[in-house]
Amino acid sequence: MFVLLLILIVVLFGLGFINAIWWVAAAVLVFGATRHGRDRGGGWTRGDGSDLGDYRDYENRRDRQDRWDRRYSRRHRARWRREDRRDHERRG
Repeated sequence: MFVLLLILIVVLFGLGFINAIWWVAAAVLVFGATRHGRDRGGGWTRGDGSDLGDYRDYENRRDRQDRWDRRYSRRHRARWRREDRRDHERRG
């Protein structure tokens, strides 16, 4: 997929010598590809072969488990509810 994207960018850049609108199309494609790779954590992998998406999945699972443990533990229940409410207000 990445190779096809690179080929498409090179072709659009080459066509830009005929009509400048193709350079704009290539720039938009490069911008979209970099934004997609950065925002979603997928598509682009780091040099060591690890995927950032796996760590984000782990982080989300860990946070959900932590909220579950806090919500249903008997100790400090009122404090955890306040913190959950603050977390919800920040996201919402």
